[in-house]
Amino acid sequence: MGVQISGIVPSKEIELVTLSGKKIAIDAFNTCYQFLAIIRDRMTGEPLRDSKGRVTSHLSGLLYRTTNLIEAGIKPVYVFDGKPPKFKKKTIQEREAAKEEATKKWKEAVEKGERAITYAQATARFTDEMIEDSKRLLEFMGVPWLQAPSEGEAQCTLMVKKGDAYAVASQDFDALLFGSPILVRNLSITGRRKLPKKEVYIDVKPELIELESVFQTLAVDQKQFILLGILIGTDYNSGGVKGFGPKRALDLIKEEQTLKKIQKKIKWEFEYSMEDICNFFLEPPVTEKYQLEWNQPNTEKILEFMVGEHDFSRERIEKVIEKLQTAFTSGRQASLKGWFEK
Repeated sequence: MGVQISGIVPSKEIELVTLSGKKIAIDAFNTCYQFLAIIRDRMTGEPLRDSKGRVTSHLSGLLYRTTNLIEAGIKPVYVFDGKPPKFKKKTIQEREAAKEEATKKWKEAVEKGERAITYAQATARFTDEMIEDSKRLLEFMGVPWLQAPSEGEAQCTLMVKKGDAYAVASQDFDALLFGSPILVRNLSITGRRKLPKKEVYIDVKPELIELESVFQTLAVDQKQFILLGILIGTDYNSGGVKGFGPKRALDLIKEEQTLKKIQKKIKWEFEYSMEDICNFFLEPPVTEKYQLEWNQPNTEKILEFMVGEHDFSRERIEKVIEKLQTAFTSGRQASLKGWFEK
């Protein structure tokens, strides 16, 4: 979910080709949840499954979308979440309760023959087995992945700060609170999309947000921006401080400036202190021990995994493998050497 600040954060639409030649650190959990929500039967809401009943929507999304990114000249690296911080316990519980309620409504809608996709999308779960399958597929595709100690977006942010990636890719804005200089949204959901509960389709393009531009527009620094997010509500204080939306929170930040002064103006009703959450965003658990290597896709392994293990159409998988191989060795890449360079 992340902090909800889209209404006050400056951004600009870009074309996918704008990111050609750049390494992008992708929030794997956030992206796979997008695939699990979107890749479903439009009426019943059922996700893709193999003959054993295992959900495969995330695998379909990873294979096809990652191939599209590589065709566009992008060098993706996926970063998976590690152990969630203690602050996140309540939010996780709330999300699980919401999934249970959505599952109930989904079943009721299906029984009545009603459109159930909206409820179904809210039931998505990314299990340990699905996570491991995602990592295996990426390895077969020659795409690197990293295991973060804690929050994936925090690890992605470190990679951007070190110059090992150009931007963090996620639908959530949390990477900005962690201090990522650049955030790209809509990287995994570009194309024509139907608006929820409406028979209206829109063109979705990647959206680029620069942190320095955010600071200049809002007239805040990094710590004040974090405090703004906390007032509105983050994954660590779900719902935020009562009565505070983005505009009111920004007004308070500008008026009071510091954490101590802000605390005197609000009623804090969360288990963990505002200061502890702020410090987590400033100094999250991350690791500098990682290597990024892009390799030639393993055709046999991809076919064995997608067709043999998960029942995807051989013809379709062979076509996407052909695109993947071509993208690695030609197209927008200046040379084979250029692609494999770090």
